Amino acid sequence: MTGSASMDIGFIGLGNMGSHMARRLIEAGHKVTVYDTRQEAIGNIAALGGVAARSPKEVADVAETVMVSLPTPDIVLKVATGPDGVIEGKRVRRFVDLSTTGSVMAQRIFKLLAAKNIVQIDAPVSGGVSGAAKGTVAVMASGPRAEVEAVEPALKAIGKFFYIGERPGAGQTMKLCNNVLSAAAMAATSESMVVGVKAGLNPRTMVDVINASSGRSTATEQKFPEVVIPRKFNQGFTAGLMMKDVNLFVSEAKALGVPIEVCEAVAALLKLTCEEIGPDKDITTIVQPIEHRAGVEVREEGPPR
Repeated sequence: MTGSASMDIGFIGLGNMGSHMARRLIEAGHKVTVYDTRQEAIGNIAALGGVAARSPKEVADVAETVMVSLPTPDIVLKVATGPDGVIEGKRVRRFVDLSTTGSVMAQRIFKLLAAKNIVQIDAPVSGGVSGAAKGTVAVMASGPRAEVEAVEPALKAIGKFFYIGERPGAGQTMKLCNNVLSAAAMAATSESMVVGVKAGLNPRTMVDVINASSGRSTATEQKFPEVVIPRKFNQGFTAGLMMKDVNLFVSEAKALGVPIEVCEAVAALLKLTCEEIGPDKDITTIVQPIEHRAGVEVREEGPPR
């Protein structure tokens, strides 16, 4: 199947990530039927050429492949298998989950949908809102090879495609292993930067030196210089969602019997951030509980006199 072949695709969940991914599918020439709980979100995609639907079932009545990009595992389960859900659709053959649900939930949904001859493909994405907009996110797909290959051209319109394996949930494990590193870099960099600023270093100089050295990460290359130091806190991913991902990683690690003391410390700082700053606040606000205790801020003008 070539990349230019048009497919009938359903897309449910038009949030920060989903709206961009649905738009890219439309721009790639696919016929995209969309649903979201917010009418405004449906309207925005319909204006670009998407077809509006009134429920997940209605999407699954017209599309052979239904993709979802949803905030929590429980919402994915409900949309996939609940009343008026994808499972009740007349035409659907594949359920492609672009959300982060964890491998346990992915396997549960796989079994429930298999009873109706619908194949669940988990294909979580990583790379943030800007990556979704540009089509540069990593797409980590797992599931039966032939079924994944059938949707590969569409997934390549969304981002950089990786086939992780046949096992349901393998893509989820891969995503969590990535996200916990992203969170750990943000947590550790926050502590490092606050120590430097409290000692009188200039945060811009710190970032420049770290990025020319061995301590660099996405936190020092992009999040601190673009989002924290200018005090924008608008990375586009909430502390609450990152806490969900890290907690899913922690439970998966425990089930596998792997010690993860560093990642547990990251989970604790995320929990503190959600309690003190708020789960709906940006992931980059993870620096603020540390700043509050240190009495300094990592910002342009350096430490207060």
